[in-house]
Amino acid sequence: IVGDLFGAGKMFLPQVVKSARAMKKAVAYLLPYMEEEKRRTGDARQSHGKVVMATVKGDVHDIGKNIVAVVLGCNNYEVVDLGVMVPAARILQTAIDEQADMIGVSGLITPSLDEMVFIAREMERRHMTLPLLIGGATTSKPHTAVKIAPEYSQPVVHVLDASRAVDVVSSLLNSAQRPGFIDANRAEQNRVREQHAAVRRRPLLTWEQAKANRLRLDWRPDGIARPSFTGARLLDDVRIEDVVPFVDWTFFFSAWELKGRFPAILENARYGTAARELYEHAQALLKQIVDRKLLTLRAVYGFWNANTVGEDIVLADANVRFNMLRQQEEIGDGKPNRSLADFIAPAETGITDFIGAFAVTAGIGASELVTRYEADHDDYHAIMVKALADRLAEACAEYLHARARKEWGYGADERLSNDDLIHERYRGIRPAFGYPACPDHSEKTKLFALLGAERAGIALTESCAMTPAASVSGLYFAHPQAKYFNVGRIGSDQVDDYARRKQMPAAEVERWLASNLAYEPGSRAASPTFETTRA
Repeated sequence: IVGDLFGAGKMFLPQVVKSARAMKKAVAYLLPYMEEEKRRTGDARQSHGKVVMATVKGDVHDIGKNIVAVVLGCNNYEVVDLGVMVPAARILQTAIDEQADMIGVSGLITPSLDEMVFIAREMERRHMTLPLLIGGATTSKPHTAVKIAPEYSQPVVHVLDASRAVDVVSSLLNSAQRPGFIDANRAEQNRVREQHAAVRRRPLLTWEQAKANRLRLDWRPDGIARPSFTGARLLDDVRIEDVVPFVDWTFFFSAWELKGRFPAILENARYGTAARELYEHAQALLKQIVDRKLLTLRAVYGFWNANTVGEDIVLADANVRFNMLRQQEEIGDGKPNRSLADFIAPAETGITDFIGAFAVTAGIGASELVTRYEADHDDYHAIMVKALADRLAEACAEYLHARARKEWGYGADERLSNDDLIHERYRGIRPAFGYPACPDHSEKTKLFALLGAERAGIALTESCAMTPAASVSGLYFAHPQAKYFNVGRIGSDQVDDYARRKQMPAAEVERWLASNLAYEPGSRAASPTFETTRA
């Protein structure tokens, strides 16, 4: 009934997950009696189907996966959830051993996309026939169609969110609906591939042309903000009460698939009641977390002398060189091809500039709290803890950035509301590695070494995902003209130069930057035709 109401839009995700708590507790209580009845009568009623789910190797994010698992359970599907950081071999062998009907994989960071391609390739090599479902914040319909689906001859379906999951699974398991669903999915993926190919054929600037069109700023010594200290500092126990005012609640509701800006979402005509109830429960849990000190927030941050040398940002005193990427597509309208390196004074100016760096976590204690709720069959509060920890981590990053701006000497007079902070109405930016302006996750290894991030209890997985999952890291830029941008597609000429600067094989660079490549790795002849007419 719950699943039907959710599918009909008469119940919303928080209510579904909350109802699953009662269902699981009832099942746990009745299970011994049900097993005895099954043994006595021989009646072994089946679920609608079995799905093996996992967050792929190197990735630790699982809120979305866990929500989908609960929703499928409410619709009488059996879910075998393998957790996070699961190697491909274990996922596939479990599916075989469990005689599963399909496999679902999830991931948040971009290296996880490459792992999903590998899983599809392995399924093909093993001659498997199970459908493969793809989900997670970093996944997309184009990537699934262009990169994953061609590796596997069986159905590969991108599942946008929990509301789509039940329809997809039921269509694939219904003998009458399956052929039509598969045909429609393949037709859509063919359309997406054709669309993607057209975009890929658009010419890029040459690497030399892109560099020549860099952003040029007027550098003067009196325009450089000087921080009150240099080096890294550890904040061992950030008060949650100080961080809560910086929470952007809009993204909390988004995690529960309730779309709309906070606080207007609380009055939404369709799901305002569900949003208000969810918010009340979040506030109650947050009060418990604060009163009982159930989560610990830690941060490490600092400032260093820095200059741009070529395309890199060099912290000479710390012996660190951050390798940066530059936009290589034709921007048009006389606009520059930006790189984060443009926002730090070039060494040839003779001006000493500064850069900041940070890493924060709100995840210390989260795993234990989640385990406690899961042991009590309470998925609702288990997921709530993770969603709140994520919001607190982002809020801690905002809180710390506000502090850093003051300690950098240019934010002392700020009088910003929460809405001002959410809309970034302040000087400077804090880009994170793995995001559009600096998409290479592997640069985090330098960042973490610079900060000594392990002192804050934060580490990196082999794919450079941060653990605990509720963690945020990045750089601080103070220049008034610093702004966020998307590096976008890059050519093999920039990749080769980046590999040389990074002292990493080009093939490995291509793996880290797979989502940005304007060509197919391993086939340089297939690189796009470069623009040559630009002055």
